[in-house]
Amino acid sequence: MVHPPTLYEWAGGTDAFVRLCDAFYRRVVADDLLAPLFAHMDPEHARYVALWLAEVFGGPAAYSQERGGYPTMVRRHVGKAITEPQRRRWVNLMMDAADEVDLPADPEFRSAFASYIEWGTRLAVQNSQPDADVVREAPVPRWGWGVAPPYQP
Repeated sequence: MVHPPTLYEWAGGTDAFVRLCDAFYRRVVADDLLAPLFAHMDPEHARYVALWLAEVFGGPAAYSQERGGYPTMVRRHVGKAITEPQRRRWVNLMMDAADEVDLPADPEFRSAFASYIEWGTRLAVQNSQPDADVVREAPVPRWGWGVAPPYQP
């Protein structure tokens, strides 16, 4: 039985997520609403997020091995008090970056991609609030195709 490719494979592997995050963070640092959140960003931040996304979408566990997995990611958001307008801008800029770097545009991939981006940013907002009851230990989520795998003739 042939299995559909992972979202990671369909996107083009780690290099695709590195390109995505490079394009995304170029937009972020120039954005009046988001730039303040990232004012003291580690120079490797875009690469770390690329590794995170690659792992989430079915790629190698490089983020977990290099950075410590979910506990590290969640710690990055605690106490940031991310607002809904900031979350929405983050989503919009990520989708614009996906277009810029030519991530697959098929509805199945983009639906799965957008689903994770929505879920992840909403969780980040929730975890960033001063009174949040944050789950600090969890596995890295693994996102898949959902109910509509890509068509392969």
